[in-house]
Amino acid sequence: MHAELQVLSPLVPVRDVSFLRFCKQLSEGAWAIVDVSIDGIRGNPTAPPAKMACRRLPSGCVVQDMPNGYSKHAEYDEATVHPLYRPLLRSGLALGARRWVATLQRQCQSLAILMSSSLSHDDNTGDGRRSMLKLAQRMTDNFCAGVCASSAREWNKLGGGVNIGEDVRVMTRQSVADPGEPPGVVLSAATSVWLLVSPQRLFDFLRNEQLRSQWDILSNGGPMQEMAHIAKGQNTGNAVSLLRASVSIFPLRYALQSPVPFLLRKDAVLPLDLLYDCHNMGSMQAVSASQSSMLILQETCTDASGSLVVYAPVDTPAMHLVMSGGDSAYVALLPSGFAILSDGGGGGGARKAGGSLLTVAFQILVNSQPTAKLTVESVETVNNLISCTVQKIKAALNCEP
Repeated sequence: MHAELQVLSPLVPVRDVSFLRFCKQLSEGAWAIVDVSIDGIRGNPTAPPAKMACRRLPSGCVVQDMPNGYSKHAEYDEATVHPLYRPLLRSGLALGARRWVATLQRQCQSLAILMSSSLSHDDNTGDGRRSMLKLAQRMTDNFCAGVCASSAREWNKLGGGVNIGEDVRVMTRQSVADPGEPPGVVLSAATSVWLLVSPQRLFDFLRNEQLRSQWDILSNGGPMQEMAHIAKGQNTGNAVSLLRASVSIFPLRYALQSPVPFLLRKDAVLPLDLLYDCHNMGSMQAVSASQSSMLILQETCTDASGSLVVYAPVDTPAMHLVMSGGDSAYVALLPSGFAILSDGGGGGGARKAGGSLLTVAFQILVNSQPTAKLTVESVETVNNLISCTVQKIKAALNCEP
């Protein structure tokens, strides 16, 4: 078998592993599933060179009709991992057994909701909610693939010569003939930072639609209204929501295609056709009358291993179709969002323990022509967007260093 093991951060390489899997029924209602890497047995010349080599030592789980027991072991070259993430990896929360168990528990609850016949007493509403859940799942899967440069999508990493942050990864790809995405050149930009704030507080802040205007330019300076809410488990943090801005919002791609030079100033970014000054939180000046009727689809996920807040602008007519039970596969969207992890409790030096590792990522259509060339201005605009978003989160939570 072949697998990619991911920590949702551009600072941690994707682990590429090939392994043997052995499954056996031990007794009535009990099974064992055991993996072991084959990289030590024979070479693996097909492994992508950009990905991190990893050997899975004998690992596995016992599945029973009662509480489960798990074990998971692997070895890797720690030198390839950014220092911010080494304590987390050592703790086992990043890719160890505790994350495995927590993720399985959350996924089982989510699947139970998706397959439940009690989503609603109204069949039409039930079909609509299932369609909305499937759309949110696709959105989150694409978000994760964009953060870690998964082989699920063919991304091209941007080389040098562009003025971006040291820890910002920028990638591009061409979107052609995919009904679930707008056609054109898609840019993905992601970075990770450490914040002196607990993961739970950070997650609660980012998922709260009433506080969204403190960091999200899409909110256009006003609070969001929750139009629909679907719980995905026992934890209230696991949910899918449909949000609407209290004022009109603009598609994010307009700014990157705008010919107006001052929109690309390094001290201001202008997604949504708004002049947005990062150093003046209240400064917003509309520069375009073209407004669009857009909604925000958001999925939030949380368990003992970490949390996600993923969102994407969606057209109102498309969401009306989805909510009436229509096929969500043809709804075009590009996700952005956050991955939140504990810092592993390994603060050292000037860094204190008990903080969070926050990954911020955006996927944006920078040109509607798939064969178009990527401009330096577009890359710098997205880089500024990431920088401004991080600054605003730090300011709102009073966690400036």
